[in-house]
Amino acid sequence: MSSTDPHATHGFSTRAIHAGQSPDASTGAVIPPVHFSTTYAQDGVGGLRNGYEYTRGTNPTRDALQVQLAALEGGAHAFSFASGLAAEDALLRAVLRPGDHVLMGNDVYGGTHRLVRRVFGAWQIGLTTVELGDLEATREALETLKPRVLWLETPSNPMMKITDVTALAELARAVGALVVVDNTFATPYLQQPLALGADVVVHSTTKYLGGHSDVLGGALVMNDDALAEKVGFHQFAAGAVSGPLDAWLTTRGIKTLAVRMDRHSANAQAIAEAFVGHPAVARVYYPGLADHPGHALAARQMSGFGGMLSLDLVGGAAAARAFAEHLTVFTLAESLGGVESLVNYPSEMTHASVRGTELEVPDSIIRLSVGIEDAADLVADVRQALDRL
Repeated sequence: MSSTDPHATHGFSTRAIHAGQSPDASTGAVIPPVHFSTTYAQDGVGGLRNGYEYTRGTNPTRDALQVQLAALEGGAHAFSFASGLAAEDALLRAVLRPGDHVLMGNDVYGGTHRLVRRVFGAWQIGLTTVELGDLEATREALETLKPRVLWLETPSNPMMKITDVTALAELARAVGALVVVDNTFATPYLQQPLALGADVVVHSTTKYLGGHSDVLGGALVMNDDALAEKVGFHQFAAGAVSGPLDAWLTTRGIKTLAVRMDRHSANAQAIAEAFVGHPAVARVYYPGLADHPGHALAARQMSGFGGMLSLDLVGGAAAARAFAEHLTVFTLAESLGGVESLVNYPSEMTHASVRGTELEVPDSIIRLSVGIEDAADLVADVRQALDRL
């Protein structure tokens, strides 16, 4: 976001609604049109109008979303991709070379681990995981491996671990590692990793930014000009860009992000508090609970605790499966971050690809993406499903 941006000093919701969203110059339409054109007329050979030539390279609707994303994360550059994994892939190809190493937390999204282990591993990229909450163990791993990239999620998926971004950024900087933070769970409304010392922020915009379970997308946000040039080249050369309608749907979702996240967070807090001590629940994983190991850190580096929580059920795998299938307001489905509440069984769903690795999720864990329905209805739904176990 340029310092000359008229919304640079405005609050979060004002930026979410107005950054990159000037009324259409030709008609005054308050909502900018969706630009579906794949190519653009030139005023003579090489005479491009505002730099537009071919939509894989640039598209006005995608450009508007990228301005919006940069404004929300406090970054200078943003890139919108066809999916979160496409964004991760482009970033990793831009910075890694054969023989490089990636160090990541031992509780990251299974798809990220699979991408590095099975796709980049074939190109001689090393991968090590570590408990990022143990700063001394992380320091030793950084000094020993000298990784090119330190990759973290906070809160993590699905165990809701909270990672100290500032402390890890200092450790990584000492060995020249690029710090990448997956901010999908927190969103820029609750947490801004660039301000905490991260180099790159990654999002699955499919989740909270889109917010309605109707658009697939991913994003990268950064400040470094040279890195942005490399990422931009890979995005253009490989072509994993978001389409104009996907970009527009994401922009529309972002405009209500703040009010949605407030409701997601309040509902998740209500559920978490309601089921601490329930006889069917061994543990509730939610950073908004005072006894969560990362509660104090989350309160310091986030402005809220988010809409994601996990339950460890006493009855193990059988209880987890039964619970997921007994819910009626929560829908059994993958993904997260939509207005509707979803229940996921990570061991067999989102994290099936990491079974047998150090990231394997216990089969007693259930993950809840808490929507914006009435909190009383959500609590009642969870209670009736637990009481049937």
